[in-house]
Amino acid sequence: MKKWAFVSDFDGTISKEDFYVIMMDKYYPEGRELFKKWKAGEMKDIDFLATIFKSIHQEEEQIIADTLAIPIDEYVPDFIKKVQNNGADFYILSAGTDYYIHHLLHKYGVENVKVFSNEGYFKDKNVHMNIDKNHWHYSERYGIDKSKVILKLKEQYEQVFFAGDSEPDSHPARHADITFAKKGLQNILSEMKIPFVPIDNFKEIEAYLIEIGRMTP
Repeated sequence: MKKWAFVSDFDGTISKEDFYVIMMDKYYPEGRELFKKWKAGEMKDIDFLATIFKSIHQEEEQIIADTLAIPIDEYVPDFIKKVQNNGADFYILSAGTDYYIHHLLHKYGVENVKVFSNEGYFKDKNVHMNIDKNHWHYSERYGIDKSKVILKLKEQYEQVFFAGDSEPDSHPARHADITFAKKGLQNILSEMKIPFVPIDNFKEIEAYLIEIGRMTP
């Protein structure tokens, strides 16, 4: 069994803005009404995202340019390398789509990171998702069941750390050994009485991992 792994959500955790918000505000402002329905529980997460992604209507070059302009926590590429240099593996776990995640990882020269997400592809001026209902980590609500991924990784590692920022991340937080919570996830986990370490950025996560002896300075 390997010693440890670090698993991070992408949108709002690694990135400073969600891909769907950028696409919605720029190309599908009427999606704000759908956003209200989704937040009211009248739409499944995967249906809401699929609708936004299919309403972009831009050439792929434009979508990629918009993707590469998404701001991220500037320290993340260095953090990932430090995790790997300390003998651990880094994973990205996203209920969005791997389509834009891979473009951003390539931009920042991030290597050897496995992405668990909904498979995405460009077709007819939009981003589509290939959801396999027979996949081991399928979720009817999110497309991907983040809890199942964390539980599977716990079979391979002595310790699994997780970082997230929003409601979908509350589910894997139940199973991670230590969860680092940003933004709205902090209140959600407090209400659920799930322990977490509050953070604003990955430099704070690194400081914590150094303090507990998982990483060297």
